[in-house]
Amino acid sequence: MLELHAITAGYDRHAPVVRDASLTIAPGEAVGLLGPSGCGKSTLARVAALLHRPGSGTVVLDGTPVRRWRHRAPRELRTAFGVVFQQPRLSSDPRLRLTDLIAEPLLATGRRQESAERVAELATTVGLTPDLLARRPHEVSDGQLQRACLARALALRPRWLICDEMTAMLDASTTAALVAVVEDYRHTTGAGLLAIGHDRTLLQRWCDRTVHWDTLRSRPCLI
Repeated sequence: MLELHAITAGYDRHAPVVRDASLTIAPGEAVGLLGPSGCGKSTLARVAALLHRPGSGTVVLDGTPVRRWRHRAPRELRTAFGVVFQQPRLSSDPRLRLTDLIAEPLLATGRRQESAERVAELATTVGLTPDLLARRPHEVSDGQLQRACLARALALRPRWLICDEMTAMLDASTTAALVAVVEDYRHTTGAGLLAIGHDRTLLQRWCDRTVHWDTLRSRPCLI
């Protein structure tokens, strides 16, 4: 279970962008978080993925409160999360070929020996051909780069996926393809999903339940 209780967070302690937000996601559950741009959804996503320490509140993972964040968090907690951000070009090293981008988590955790096989498997899963793997971010489209970013998020077989506006910059066919990859992974592994966006129709079709941002400070309701 992933639980966020009374989270207040931001980048200036005097002006938090998230105030007293609570949300719970069960293993295997897909939860959509719907809200307008700039409301704090991405900040809450970073807190949920242990990438940003909240000013107050508690994150509980499988019954244990999280005490450390980012690189100070235990490896088993850090690797439990796979995150796909809205803008793939801002979350990718422009110097890396796509094959190296996908392999980043594997190399960072000392799994070099299995990286080539795992990258090839993931590339097939997300629809990247070998010629694309040899290219760098400026040599591929946004959709192709986001496919590589999704593959990177899946590299360590996370138990929780956080997709922060993953499809906002993509066309309909690429959106459908990436959502299908996430759903296949979720149903195969039992991973939980937090899908963040402002497209109500997409979230309602994709997720088991959708929560509106405005309800997070009270009891979340279905829409």
